[in-house]
Amino acid sequence: MTDYEVLRVFCGPDGGHGNELGVVRAGAALPDRADRQAFARQLGFSETVFVDDPERGEIDIYTPTLRLPFAGHPCVGAAWLLGVDRLVTLAGEVGVRHDGGLTRIVARPEWAPPRTLRRYGSAAEVDALEVPPPGEWIYAWAWQDEAAGTVRARAFPGRGDGIDEDEATGAAVLLLTARLGRALTVTQGRGSQLLTGPLPGGLIEVGGRVRPVGAAGEDGPQRAGGVGSA
Repeated sequence: MTDYEVLRVFCGPDGGHGNELGVVRAGAALPDRADRQAFARQLGFSETVFVDDPERGEIDIYTPTLRLPFAGHPCVGAAWLLGVDRLVTLAGEVGVRHDGGLTRIVARPEWAPPRTLRRYGSAAEVDALEVPPPGEWIYAWAWQDEAAGTVRARAFPGRGDGIDEDEATGAAVLLLTARLGRALTVTQGRGSQLLTGPLPGGLIEVGGRVRPVGAAGEDGPQRAGGVGSA
């Protein structure tokens, strides 16, 4: 059995919602990439992260079908869980800042996988969207209040891997922040919240609240269970 934990990343202000993340804290239990991919597919979360070195913050990220050099919600969740001030990903070193109840990461927009950022005229239009057919990774967004920097968004990965809509997507909002060049407060999915802002040197900061599954008000992780490795 391979032990793993489940976190909700980018929770709303009340601690609800957030995108579920599988975390294998003892990455050495599954050292082979094929086994990690099979395990991520078995768990079925939009991403699963394997911790290879907890002190250095070295992590390895998988969707059900792909290995990712970088992804936002796995980095925020892993940073919260490990309590580190940096992470080491395949894309590069990710800065980390713990700010009260928020965990923030600093990354480069070019690390994010390609996304189609599709603007709509109103938040109501975004709310009314149906899941598009597979084939294109679409981040649908609209201003809620442009002056205040508040955005309504939904994410459709389009990979055909069972994740029809991503509840909260750090890499996509990183790209949106880089394009708009300003701080944003993004409400995504059913009620998740992502806080972003540009930094000097072309960097982007993305942050939010993290909670263990089944314990919205608690401040420590829980082990969700075990799954036999492939």
